[in-house]
Amino acid sequence: MRVLFSAPDWDRWQGPLAAACPEAEFLLKGDPEGFDAIIYAPGGEIEDLSPYRNAKLVQSLWAGVERIVTNRTLTQPLARMVDPGLEQGMVEYCCGWVLRMHLGMDNYAQDGIWRNDIVPPLAHQRQVTVLGAGALGKAVARALHGLGFDVATWSASGRGADGITAYSGDELRQALTRAEIVVILLPDTAETQNLMDSDRLAMLPKGAAIVNPGRGTLIDDEALLAALDSGQVRHAVLDVFRTEPLPPDHPFWSNSSVTVTPHIASETRADTAAKVVAENLRRVMRGEEPLFLVDRDKGY
Repeated sequence: MRVLFSAPDWDRWQGPLAAACPEAEFLLKGDPEGFDAIIYAPGGEIEDLSPYRNAKLVQSLWAGVERIVTNRTLTQPLARMVDPGLEQGMVEYCCGWVLRMHLGMDNYAQDGIWRNDIVPPLAHQRQVTVLGAGALGKAVARALHGLGFDVATWSASGRGADGITAYSGDELRQALTRAEIVVILLPDTAETQNLMDSDRLAMLPKGAAIVNPGRGTLIDDEALLAALDSGQVRHAVLDVFRTEPLPPDHPFWSNSSVTVTPHIASETRADTAAKVVAENLRRVMRGEEPLFLVDRDKGY
């Protein structure tokens, strides 16, 4: 089995891929018609996938595929990455920041003032909504539920995690009006771009907090800044942006109600993700359907 690796960081992936799938030959170049599959991420050596007509799979190393599905030369089945390590990293990031917002940890300035009149509610008294109920959204919702938070999810389909309230597409208002803290883990599609505009931000309870490790396009930047200035939103933790790195003169940097993290909420871990790649390679060689196939009409 010949597999083309067309993604950055070959040195990081080489060992884990060889260990996970020793029956495959991983190559960085060769006759396009000689490859059975392609491991792919934007920034690799190829953009034109049309010569690879015998490839039975394009396996993305990214969870988000919006920069791949728009490639008109892509005719092969495309699988997105669902990596246990990435999932765990996202759970830890979201739970950490939700707890920080919930407990008001930033209220305790180290300035000699004894602020023992600030007592947060218990987790079961705090309503959290997770926008997005894919693999990452469900995992985050389950973890927050396990910590005791009153959790709900919202997605276009309404499919959620067992035992957790799930809202569907036309119930976005209900999902937002309850959200003292909202975690955004939606894909980047035509339907989700600027989802959190001024109207949707106004649906949140006054003083709500936002954690966005999903996509930078999901929030209208100007609307968010206005909501922060008015106190409608008390704080926003942002890990993803329309332009990355976030330009030094962007107003998010200087706004005391915004915490910028540099797209580090989670990443694909080669040691765990290589096992997912290996399973999909074996599946296509057995003539079976790969895991985590992308619906190109939906874009995810």
